[in-house]
Amino acid sequence: MTVITEADRDDARLLWDYNLMGHHVRPCPAAITLGGCDIGVATTAAELYHAGAFPLVVFTGSTSAATREHFPRGEAVHFREQALALGMPDDAILLEPNATNTGQNISFAREVLAEGGKTPDSVLLISMPYMQRRAYATCRKLWPEVEPVCASQAVTYDAYAKEQEDEKTLIDMMMGDTHRVMEYPKRGFAIEQQVPEKVCKAFDRLRVRGYDTWLLRD
Repeated sequence: MTVITEADRDDARLLWDYNLMGHHVRPCPAAITLGGCDIGVATTAAELYHAGAFPLVVFTGSTSAATREHFPRGEAVHFREQALALGMPDDAILLEPNATNTGQNISFAREVLAEGGKTPDSVLLISMPYMQRRAYATCRKLWPEVEPVCASQAVTYDAYAKEQEDEKTLIDMMMGDTHRVMEYPKRGFAIEQQVPEKVCKAFDRLRVRGYDTWLLRD
């Protein structure tokens, strides 16, 4: 069992801050809510809808090893139910229940919007906080005509970690997203983004410490 040290948390905070895009949330013609292991993403989507940030959202996502236990009927299905429970009208929601990765989240949601006659010039990407940069880079690669605006629950690493069942898993998953930001441009899945040296060093220290469950494998 990994004992999380304060040095580990300092490095995790560096990764957390790097993966936040810092976008100013502004109204967009449509939103895409990316599936994941945090139902709070759907809560954030409902809050942003009620605040007038978008008129229409695509909830996208099937299941994965990380989400199957919590969302057995699919991430998009459970997220939609959460949003409806928080007062979002059903006619403001489109469902995309098949995507199993971020690229499919973007591509399949784009198709769903197009089928409904929607070709937005900007989209609000709603995700877990540490997934923002990966979502942005993927969208810019696969849908260059649209301007992505990233949004998430406004929360610090420490506050978010307290909400999770297992902080080790949180750091593992954040490492996985950061690794994909670094590696996916080489594979044609995302645009290249600068990774500051301090972030690279934090990533390397955490990998040595055993936070490697969700890293890419060769």
